[in-house]
Amino acid sequence: MSRAPVALFVYNRPDLTRQTVAALAANRFADGTPLHIFSDAPRHEASRQPVEEVRSFIRTITGFQSVTIIERPTNYGLASSIIDGVTGLCEKYGRVIVVEDDLVTSSRFLSYMNDALTCYEHDARVMQISGHIAHVSEFAGRTEALFVPFVTSWGWGTWERAWKQFDPTAQSWEKIRDDGALRKRFNLDDHFDYATMLQMQLDGKIDSWAIRWYLSVFLRGGMTLFPPRSFVRNIGFDSGTHGSRVLRWTLSRQPISEEPVSFPTVPQIIDHDYALVKKALFRQTGGQLGAMFRWVRRRLASGL
Repeated sequence: MSRAPVALFVYNRPDLTRQTVAALAANRFADGTPLHIFSDAPRHEASRQPVEEVRSFIRTITGFQSVTIIERPTNYGLASSIIDGVTGLCEKYGRVIVVEDDLVTSSRFLSYMNDALTCYEHDARVMQISGHIAHVSEFAGRTEALFVPFVTSWGWGTWERAWKQFDPTAQSWEKIRDDGALRKRFNLDDHFDYATMLQMQLDGKIDSWAIRWYLSVFLRGGMTLFPPRSFVRNIGFDSGTHGSRVLRWTLSRQPISEEPVSFPTVPQIIDHDYALVKKALFRQTGGQLGAMFRWVRRRLASGL
């Protein structure tokens, strides 16, 4: 069986990129996986040297079925680079697994992603496969994956049939803005203010592909498959405020699973499971999604 291609997006962090690649290469499906690396160009002169260091490293990568390197001639920015890369690979392969240059994956990540992409390939309700989940203590002994009605950006996969529904212009935002009940659901029952994040996107204050993808999935009643325990750890949090230091300490120590996962026969959102995930997101360091949002803004401000 052919494996889904991995799209790896890199910029100017050579040490983190090495860790991300080493973890991917340790997956037992790596030697059958086409790896496509999208290297963004420097946004300013200060980034030129680390970008060149990253590019020198990625030219040496082996251990995959194939390695294709796309060196952007100009700076796309993370959002445009991901949208362009995912669109192209979906058109070529029909599905894709997406990883950024600050994610360490477990050795079971690729097998989980490929199995799930195959399992739900023809179910239009399932629009994303997530490799990451916040720590939910109640799932400690759980072996079955679960469905939730929102997306994640830390190690994920999708299909061409789902990605075709992506609306980068977010034209349907008014439906949520003007409907209080719908806006509450969009905000994970008020666990995180995604609506404000989307408004900031439309106002040009941030540039996030993920909030626009979430809107596209939400308005179509889509679902994301989550593992009960994370297959992905984020190692890319830089030093900053006390809050970000706490978040960095928490997430850098989040265990990643090496255990197999079974898949629900019937794709559906179980209210009890969804409630536990929302609570975990809220309590993890004062709300992981809020911290993730601040982290995205820092990355955008620094030229990523």
